[in-house]
Amino acid sequence: MNQPSSQSSSQSSLLLALHSSSETLGVGVQAPGAEPRIASFPLGRQLSNDLLPCVEELLPAEHWPQLGRLVVATGPGGFTGTRLTVVLARTLAQQLSIPLHGFSSFLLMARRHWAMQPWPPHQRLWLQQPLPRRGVVAGAYSPDPQALGGVAEALEPRLYRSGEAWPGDGSGDEPCLEAVVEPQADVRQLLELGQLADAAGLPGPWEPVLPLYPTSPVER
Repeated sequence: MNQPSSQSSSQSSLLLALHSSSETLGVGVQAPGAEPRIASFPLGRQLSNDLLPCVEELLPAEHWPQLGRLVVATGPGGFTGTRLTVVLARTLAQQLSIPLHGFSSFLLMARRHWAMQPWPPHQRLWLQQPLPRRGVVAGAYSPDPQALGGVAEALEPRLYRSGEAWPGDGSGDEPCLEAVVEPQADVRQLLELGQLADAAGLPGPWEPVLPLYPTSPVER
C-alpha cells in the first residue's frame, strides 16, 4: 500500500505533537474534526527510557501508520530531552513519508501570551530564560498576519552572555516576559499550528527540523 506523500496528508489522518523542552514531556494526538487528546508526563531524566511508552499511552505503535502529520517543539530546552523527541519525530516522518513541522518552545509561549493579551502591531515581545553563570536565552516575537498562526519569530532564541546588552533587557522600551513552559497548553499550540499547516497544504520536509541549542552541551 502506498504511503501518504510528504506534500499532503489524508483528511482522515492523525496529527501527533511532541514537546520535551522542559522536565515534563507533553504529547498530543488529534483526529480531523475531533477534540485533541493531550497528556503530560513529568519524566525528568527518565525521558530516554519512558518516551516511547508515554507516546504509546495516547497512540499505540500499531496506529502510527495512521499518522498524517507531525509537529514537534525544537527548544530551547534540555539537550537530551529536546534531541530525543526531535529524533523520534524525524524518524517517524521519514519512515511514514509524512510532513513534519518544528516550532521553537518560545514561539508556543508567545502564541499563548498573544491569545490572552494581544500586544500592539509592530511591537516585539521578548521572552527570556536566565541561565546561571552564562547569561540569558532570549527571543523576540511580533504579530504578523502572514505568519502561520499570526505570530512570527522576529529573532530566534539565542544566548546573550552576562553583561551583553539586548533590546529586552530593560534598557529599552520593548516588553520582556519570563519564558515558562506549560506542557499541555503548549502542546495545544503545537496541534493548532499543525492543523493550520495541514489546511494550507504545507509540505513539511523532515530534514530541516533540528533541535535548537542556544548553548553548547559541552560548554562549561
